[in-house]
Amino acid sequence: MSSLKFGTSGLRGLVTDLTGWPSYAYARAFFRAIATTDGGNRRVLIGRDLRDSSAGIAATVADAAAEVGFGAIDCGALPTPALALEGFRLGACAVMVTGSHIPQDRNGLKFYRPDGEITKADEVAILAALGDVGAVGAMAAVPATPETGALDRYRRRYSEVFGAEALTGLRVAVYQQSSVARDLLADLLASLGARVVPIGRSETFVPIDTEAHRPEDIAFIREVMASGAYDALVTTDGDADRPLVADGSGRIVRGDVLGLITARFLGADAVVVPVTAGSAIEHAGGFRRVLRTRVGSPFVIAGMAQAQGDGAGITVGFEANGGFLLGSDVTIDGKRLPALPTRDAMLPILATLAATQGAGLTLADLVASLNAGETASDRLPDTPSESSGPFLLQLGEDGFRQTFFRPVGTPVSVDTQDGVRVGLDGTRTVHFRPSGNAPELRCYAEAGSAAEAEDLVRWGLEAASGAMHTGRGKS
Repeated sequence: MSSLKFGTSGLRGLVTDLTGWPSYAYARAFFRAIATTDGGNRRVLIGRDLRDSSAGIAATVADAAAEVGFGAIDCGALPTPALALEGFRLGACAVMVTGSHIPQDRNGLKFYRPDGEITKADEVAILAALGDVGAVGAMAAVPATPETGALDRYRRRYSEVFGAEALTGLRVAVYQQSSVARDLLADLLASLGARVVPIGRSETFVPIDTEAHRPEDIAFIREVMASGAYDALVTTDGDADRPLVADGSGRIVRGDVLGLITARFLGADAVVVPVTAGSAIEHAGGFRRVLRTRVGSPFVIAGMAQAQGDGAGITVGFEANGGFLLGSDVTIDGKRLPALPTRDAMLPILATLAATQGAGLTLADLVASLNAGETASDRLPDTPSESSGPFLLQLGEDGFRQTFFRPVGTPVSVDTQDGVRVGLDGTRTVHFRPSGNAPELRCYAEAGSAAEAEDLVRWGLEAASGAMHTGRGKS
């Protein structure tokens, strides 16, 4: 059975399942089902991250484009948001070859229409179109036309708006690893006045997950920051649509807190976040409207469109992984920053550092001033939907929920649009959610202290396992 599957953002799977004919078939299905419905622009932009398999897969995507009459433009290695920005500029479709934060033995495809990311309905159309691809003969190698200006236009998007003195005096370590934005990030921060030191460059792929941090990355960041030489450390995941920022002590700032700081910096009116983001967005954000969605950038984008349709002003979205989506044009120091409704790592990094400068605070003090609480998460592996599904259904019922949570508190709210997220007395939350791409049940918690959040997760997984194994939570 193939591992290829649409997840929270694009198609992903093992390299062995994607290389060659499968990537050709999925790309051709996209062109036939989605791209050909968007009018007369017969160009497609192709970008890639730095993992070993990406260049070959990108060439295969170009072959598929040629087979259906599209002119392929090779944008090379660049951040996913930079590719999307170029697609918006040209009114062209785009395909990014990236596995984001997942390991080297996996990869994926992210598809863009001229107006942005594909929707969940588009994913269904692509899967339906796969059935027509089998009749195609041998793949013909057709070189793509190279394009080198997209990365510079993305750089100027931020350098021209923030200005040469925005980060003057800040000492920033740029953890380069194998991020596709590793040189761009260092150059951009330096152009804004920061004193930048690139560290940790790697010629082999490093799977940086900005939401579930590897122990070795945590240890490396703490060791670097222990010297006291830097005010902050920054990096991104593989395709640079998710940021990672650590304060002067080496403590990694949560992605949703980066989003909160950025939204406030931009003067957002409406904020759209998935249910996994912390509740500080409601109680500490000061926004006129907060809309919660299912997990995944397509749902956040749909939520931003809904908020704008309801008359919201500046509308933004962000995820627990830190990826920030700008749904409206905004003005920073009198300069216009156009909307970019796809996940982006650069804006939250720059806005967070600029916010510390503007407030005259250290990053740690700025975060502390938000009173955003603490979060924790973990998972139950080997838990298929046949086990977790009935449990979650019952957890959505008031009687079962009250009994289940009695050992730790009283449920005061519930959100069942993506798993079951329960608000408890004392401004705590526990959220159970099945993984979208693995047989596991995930548990997220937030509380006033890290220890309490970790205790809630530990209790939650034990209680869920017990309920599923004793028959409670089974239909």
